[in-house]
Amino acid sequence: MQNGFYQLRVPDATDYWIEMVKCRHACPVHTDACGYVTAISERRYEEAYRMARAHNPFASICGRVCGAPCEAACRRGDVDEPVAIRALKRFVADKFGPETGDYALYRDACNPRMLPGQRGDYERVAVVGAGVAGLTVAHDLVQVGYKVTVYEAEAEPGGMLTGGVPVFRLPRELVRHEIQAILSLGVELKCNARLGRDFTIASLRAAGYKAIFLGVGLPKGRKLPLPGADLDGVIDGMDFLRAFNAAKPLPLGKRVIVIGGGNVAYDVARSAVRPHEDHIAYDVARSAVRLSADKQVHVVCLESRAEMPADEVEIVEGGEEGLKLHNQRGPRAILGENGKVTALRTVRCTAVFDAAGRFNPSFDETQVEDIAADSVIFAIGQASDLSFLDPADGVATERGLVKVDPDTYQSTAPDVFACGDVAHGPRLFIHAIASAQIAARSMHDYLRGTRTDVVVRKQWTPAAYTMAERWNTIPRRNPPVLETEVRAASLANIEDAFADAEARRQGARCLRCNVNTVFDTGLCVACNGCVDVCPENLIRLVGLSQLVEDPVWLDRAQAEFGDLTRFSAEELDQLGGVMMKDETTCIRCSLCASRCPTHAILMKRFEFSRECVAVATPNSKVRYGA
Repeated sequence: MQNGFYQLRVPDATDYWIEMVKCRHACPVHTDACGYVTAISERRYEEAYRMARAHNPFASICGRVCGAPCEAACRRGDVDEPVAIRALKRFVADKFGPETGDYALYRDACNPRMLPGQRGDYERVAVVGAGVAGLTVAHDLVQVGYKVTVYEAEAEPGGMLTGGVPVFRLPRELVRHEIQAILSLGVELKCNARLGRDFTIASLRAAGYKAIFLGVGLPKGRKLPLPGADLDGVIDGMDFLRAFNAAKPLPLGKRVIVIGGGNVAYDVARSAVRPHEDHIAYDVARSAVRLSADKQVHVVCLESRAEMPADEVEIVEGGEEGLKLHNQRGPRAILGENGKVTALRTVRCTAVFDAAGRFNPSFDETQVEDIAADSVIFAIGQASDLSFLDPADGVATERGLVKVDPDTYQSTAPDVFACGDVAHGPRLFIHAIASAQIAARSMHDYLRGTRTDVVVRKQWTPAAYTMAERWNTIPRRNPPVLETEVRAASLANIEDAFADAEARRQGARCLRCNVNTVFDTGLCVACNGCVDVCPENLIRLVGLSQLVEDPVWLDRAQAEFGDLTRFSAEELDQLGGVMMKDETTCIRCSLCASRCPTHAILMKRFEFSRECVAVATPNSKVRYGA
């Protein structure tokens, strides 16, 4: 609530304290990032991995390529910079994850409370698509009593993990290990089996599958209907990435233009700048020659530098590798001679969005620039391929996606479910994992005739903790990366893991948002000692005279004290006030609690967890057991 001076919120029983742990609240699967980051800082590495893995079947992969919404929300970012949460996850996954070759801890660390509590009756379930969403559904359902078969169109499982993410960002051996860990739970995998070519939804039903999951993703790239789009040398970005990652790169000229300003565009451009011939590493000297003379890779996008949706690290590292960025340029035509690309014609983009905030670019057609090119690659988005659907399947579509109930991911055919990109469009891997967990529970409920709810268990405990020395001044450090010349000349993984000491140091930057200052106003004597001692100046004792400027707070105060209009400002402040704390920059130093003479302020830890609870319905088919 907003009065003239403060944005105010009174803590409630649960939601306020859950939202206080912003990293965990922002994570779509609610991984306890605060917990594992703190555990790393205290050398409790295996415990940290268990927390990172508990809700996430792809913890090792997310430690490499997650979009990290946890970091975007991290409250340390309000002080200086967010904690390096993603890199710290990789640090413990390297030590204990499936990439070690041992899958036992991976299986043991899964949190069973986030799986449906009752067992299936070994019904057969088909999962179409061995990407992140499909394998997550398989991971969950096979553990609660279903026979799960995954059908994959390609020769190798992984979906975008193998076909879309460049090999220099995500080692394929790691992907294979994490997928094999899921298969080790008892999942059956059938590759080179394409829906619509080798089987249909009808044939799956006829074969006895009681539920079907569609996790086919968005395999097609989008193109702009530009003049010259059919010239030789115009390439679809998704086709390019799939071929590049399969070590069968598409031929490129020496002058390459990538159209797009997002992460996929930078995946394409950074792949294009690397050696293609046989996926072999060049030496540094040859690399320097190649970058300066042999190849030019340009990125053309509508957005200004500040508006670009690509991650900052992608833009910076891409520039270091020799990419030439052309901001605020809109493609108008692909020029050519003798049927081959020669240039991309662009005009200046004056605005990407209109006054209402809608995507509606405007251009200055008088500012024209032709950029010489031999190859033009579109990387402006992805599209579905739903040609496998037959009207008899009963599966409706909407805006080129499978139409689903947004709460359950059940399609218009009761036995068919879908989520991930094919249901809600391109999002992060972690969003696909979260939606797939919901879809798996919904499929289970469909087969059992139950409803599965997710409930929060919570408790307050005393907070005995010690912050590292000068934790509030430790700067963020990113993991080490290869030198520019080396990484641009090979397909080696560009980012290394933290060394142990640096990982502990980076983990110590966490502000431990699950530890809270809890005020007991009944004991407060308004001495203002906490206000005086706070190093961040974020505690205020505010009198009623200021609070009642907000009509909502006036109503609250009058409910407590009666009509207040007869009082002066001084008299209102004598009646009472509110102890207010700005949580955005609290560093958990606990000086306020140690200074309070009446112990009205205590440091307490808010511990909470989620678990699945089955709610029986009249049609329940529940079989409990191990």
